[in-house]
Amino acid sequence: MTNTRILHVPRRFAIDEWGGTESVIYNLCRQQQALGYQPEIHTSRALASIPSEVWKDIPIRRYRYQYPFFGLSADEIHALDKKGGNLLSLDLFRHLLTAKNVRIYHAHVLKRMGGSVLTAARWRKKPCVVTLHGNIFDVPESEAASIVEAQEGHFEWGKPFGALFRSRHLLHDVDAVLCVGYSEYEKAKEILPHDRIHHLPNGVNAESFANGNRIAGRHALDWPEDAIGFGCLSRIDPQKNQLLLVEAFAALVASQPKKNFRLLLGGPVTSQTYLQEILGAIARLHLGNLVTIHPAVVAESELHRNLLTALDAFVLPSRHEPFGIVVLEAWASGVPVIASNIGGLQRLVDHEKDGLHFPSSNAPALTACMARIADEPDLGPALARAGAAKIQAHYTWKAVNAQLEQIYQSAEERQREL
Repeated sequence: MTNTRILHVPRRFAIDEWGGTESVIYNLCRQQQALGYQPEIHTSRALASIPSEVWKDIPIRRYRYQYPFFGLSADEIHALDKKGGNLLSLDLFRHLLTAKNVRIYHAHVLKRMGGSVLTAARWRKKPCVVTLHGNIFDVPESEAASIVEAQEGHFEWGKPFGALFRSRHLLHDVDAVLCVGYSEYEKAKEILPHDRIHHLPNGVNAESFANGNRIAGRHALDWPEDAIGFGCLSRIDPQKNQLLLVEAFAALVASQPKKNFRLLLGGPVTSQTYLQEILGAIARLHLGNLVTIHPAVVAESELHRNLLTALDAFVLPSRHEPFGIVVLEAWASGVPVIASNIGGLQRLVDHEKDGLHFPSSNAPALTACMARIADEPDLGPALARAGAAKIQAHYTWKAVNAQLEQIYQSAEERQREL
């Protein structure tokens, strides 16, 4: 094969700031390598200054970038790096424009950066697809407002580049739009004026997560073996709504004083302000040593697997969630799931079959679900087994990549016809 390079372009790719998008890209790259292709990650230096590295056999190249707004402070730039910043990287565009032996350009970002990927692909007469990781059609207004908060009040000088890259036309012009969440897929079909829209869910390395060590995880947390442990291993961010989990956990502890409960909140912190709110709630609710916060958890690491296995139930209380890859990780670890019934979680989790649902932002309902796990010893294992079976049926990375390969081939055929 001559054109074997597959260029994946996310907004950022920082190992220490791992999230669902990073997990998707990395695991797709592994599958594509197994098929004989050369997947690469090309991104900005946001939150990761190393220009070039090979991480677990996947080449990563990072480029200089900027936010085209006058007067941004260092704290505002950091906030945009953390979440949702509409950055500009002409260095990246130049490289994409001159890259050799490219089979396909795969953007995992929209706006100026995504537009630059499509522009490079069109100038090179190569197919281009874009994945929506839940960041356009299925985001609540409050969440969308918080993403752009850091750039408000600053004059934007980057609009000509948006026009040059036809950023607003990106989803109309690409050869395929991939949606990880089914609710976003349905909304995209209603809004976009073409039929090149696909639902491509996330997957999980089930074999890897099955190797978690519960004893080692409990030792790392300093939890007694008889403790009933709940936890959320995800970004510590208002979207994930860990504050609600703390409040629901406090009510659970108060309702059953004779039981030994523990709570884990782990994952990279995207908002220090939100973390302080959580710490304040823990102090106000007198939870003392019952809650462990562990921000330095690298995804798919041995520690990550062990901490998941240490739980008796995984809780995802998100305000919105396009898919919920952490649910798959919990199921693969043999842990039952409690999740809010919003977004992609509504379709991913079947209530009382492979998990428990509760109405979003309803702390008493979440407490009731946690109490069921504590009070019904057979319930959790049964839910976890059903979740593991669902993974094997629908959510292996091999199956996901097989669907993606069909989409790539359709995109290549469309490009030949243009």
